[in-house]
Amino acid sequence: MKKGRVIIGLSGGVDSSVAAYLLKEQGYEVIGLFMKNWHDESVTLSNECPWLEDSNDAMLVAEKIGIPFQTVDLSREYKERIVDYMFDEYSKGRTPNPDVLCNREIKFDVFLKIAISLGADYVATGHYCQKKSFKNQSGTKIYQLIAGKDNKKDQSYFLCQLSQKQLSNVLFPIGHLNKDQVRKIALKQNLVTAKKKDSQGLCFIGKVRLPDFLQQQLKPKMGKIIEIPTNFSNYSKLKNSDNDILKRSTKLRYKPTDGIEVGKHNGAHFYTIGQRKGLGVGGNVEPLFIIDTDMDNNIIFVGQGKVHPGLFRLALRVSQSDIHWVRDDLSLNSGENLSVDARIRYRQVLQKATIFQTENTMYISFENPQFAITSGQFVAWYKEKELIGSGVIA
Repeated sequence: MKKGRVIIGLSGGVDSSVAAYLLKEQGYEVIGLFMKNWHDESVTLSNECPWLEDSNDAMLVAEKIGIPFQTVDLSREYKERIVDYMFDEYSKGRTPNPDVLCNREIKFDVFLKIAISLGADYVATGHYCQKKSFKNQSGTKIYQLIAGKDNKKDQSYFLCQLSQKQLSNVLFPIGHLNKDQVRKIALKQNLVTAKKKDSQGLCFIGKVRLPDFLQQQLKPKMGKIIEIPTNFSNYSKLKNSDNDILKRSTKLRYKPTDGIEVGKHNGAHFYTIGQRKGLGVGGNVEPLFIIDTDMDNNIIFVGQGKVHPGLFRLALRVSQSDIHWVRDDLSLNSGENLSVDARIRYRQVLQKATIFQTENTMYISFENPQFAITSGQFVAWYKEKELIGSGVIA
């Protein structure tokens, strides 16, 4: 007897391939769908992750394991919800995370609604994460987003914006496995994707030439690169404000007179905090890292070396409208705080931190200084292995 109908997003990679195979073995009625999210090949590195090859591999996998296969064109929704948002964020000097957005807006919203319209009970993906559930005292079922068993591949961070409703309709068939186990299953089943390299590109698009991608709408504009010395006076002032979370969570703002001009750039909106490559400035003892961008005046501020004090902060802020609780039953009221583990980027080792909730803002204070806290990126917080909430860094 079939357990139910599952529509799985087949990306043409080994993870979703094995996920589909396992679901069928478990007795589900499985349908494979490939999402076509992009049509402009001019900005993609076609030899890295061509969508046509991925679609063909997904079709071959579906044929091999004996499940129906369809392709669905979501390029309009992807442009409206992801690409336009990315352009807007970069134009403001913020750095969005398209993979988190793709999961929230496309895979687990548009794709989920398509799946339900096709009579699906669940959607499934090849993410390395796990789902558990329990009933609270009132009998309500609470869903938990648990980190994948493989610490090196855990992808819970990319799903940090999912809701209880979305989790109720989701399956993660490979979350209890590590990558080597997944590849062994694929090899044993002679799946065409068994030895295929992992995609490093944008969600269901492929590897993109980011400058070319951004220049579709954001035009080059020559500006100054200003180097800030490590002994900049405001760094010592900030160090002496250890107990002031408002100051510790606020980005330092620089003026051209705070340093010296060391070069030119082609547009501050093309760069992000912590970036080292692409500046075209040499002759330094240590490499230059971007420590801030001034969008109003089109200036990039840089510092020498990966331990430059301008690269580190002890705290960050999340605006009230950008706070998201996966476990909304654990959300904080104004004046409350919570000890958590947190990360500000994928694969970062979880960091000890404390959340402080005020009426209009959430502050997250870390035990140790954090490298390149970047506006527009997501901070996710955990209790043990469970991701319980996230927010957009202000």
